[in-house]
Formats: sequence, C-alpha cells, structure tokens
Amino acid sequence: MSEVTYYVALPFVAADDGVAAGEAIECFNPTAAVMKAEALSRKPGHIGALAFSRTGDPATGDFGEATVIRKFGDVPEDLSAL
Repeated sequence: MSEVTYYVALPFVAADDGVAAGEAIECFNPTAAVMKAEALSRKPGHIGALAFSRTGDPATGDFGEATVIRKFGDVPEDLSAL
C-alpha cells in the first residue's frame, strides 16, 4: 500500500500536572485542520490547539514524525511527551 497523509486538529486542556492533549480530530486537508484547531482553541475548557500532519503506511503502521502546521493558544513546546 502507498503512503497516506493524515491531517489532525488536537486540542489541549489544563491538567493537574500541566497540559494534557484532548481528543484528536482527523480532517480532510491542512486547511480544515487549521480551521478546526483554531475553533477548538476557543472552546471553553481548552487552553490551545494545534493542527498537524503525519505521513505513513497504514498497512504496516510505519509513520514519520508529525509535522506541526499551526499552533493556537497555549500549546506545549515539547510535544514528544504527549
């Protein structure tokens, strides 16, 4: 199977130990991911959100690193811990 690129909007919420990721939402394209992330960042209870993409082969489960498209609000600098 060939590689596929997923576009995702990911909200962030305040947690007792800092910031926690909310539920990721898959989007159709990068523009939709940015628009959704901006809307999520304004939702009550959310402190920020980001839009990102990730490319890989769903058949093998091999995916590259996530590429941040845009950040809104309070988003952790180090996303590797999430």
